Amino acid sequence: MTDADRDPDSATDSGREHGDADTVRGETADWPVSLRGVTESVVTTLGPNDRWNCAALGLHAGRDGDENAARNGDAAAEADRTPTGDAHEGPGTDDGAGPDRPATARTWGRTRTRRNFRERGAGYVQFVNDPVVFTEAALSIREESSPVLDAAAAWVRVDVAEIDTGEDGGTEWVEWALFPRESVVRDRVVPTIHRGHGAVIEATVAASRLDVAAYDTDALCDRLSYLEGVIERCGGSREREAFRRLVEIVGRRW
Repeated sequence: MTDADRDPDSATDSGREHGDADTVRGETADWPVSLRGVTESVVTTLGPNDRWNCAALGLHAGRDGDENAARNGDAAAEADRTPTGDAHEGPGTDDGAGPDRPATARTWGRTRTRRNFRERGAGYVQFVNDPVVFTEAALSIREESSPVLDAAAAWVRVDVAEIDTGEDGGTEWVEWALFPRESVVRDRVVPTIHRGHGAVIEATVAASRLDVAAYDTDALCDRLSYLEGVIERCGGSREREAFRRLVEIVGRRW
């Protein structure tokens, strides 16, 4: 990793802004959350313009071989992120990631994240609760002057290594192994299950597939219409604002 990949001032200040932040630094660090299956995150990567590009990134929990996966009831999950985005769901395990089975992620197409991963070899994986921030990262071009977002409840500085490539439906993909080097927990919250929030995440998946030939546009529009209803009934102000931003970005086609 180059010096430009890391902004020590930004990273350090992010921890100091919250007096109860838990910081881990060193050759390796632990993930600040338990990874299972696929965990959605926002990743920031440093571009050639010295600004940090934001994108959604699906984190696949580490695997420890087919035998271990079978022992834990692992099953292939339906791919849940478009080939035009930076996140993709697939086989996962509830074991979580560890030194011998790092978490992985896929980038689809010639995205900024793929370019920056290749050129910099690093990024900042962040866990956010704000659906507006996630929607903008997933569907729009958003760049920041520092790597850590204000909305991040926790973040991890990772080194990345390209471990596989392929093509699906005419779109190139690259699989990356993620190695945590520093982690900070800013906020600890009591977990809740919120249908409106979940509907926003699913809506970004459907919206990101609208211009992909491999997907049925009518079916995607039907799904977006249904999810919009869930958000209206069950969402709060931030969920409704997130869906408004989604419509603003991709246009209403349903």
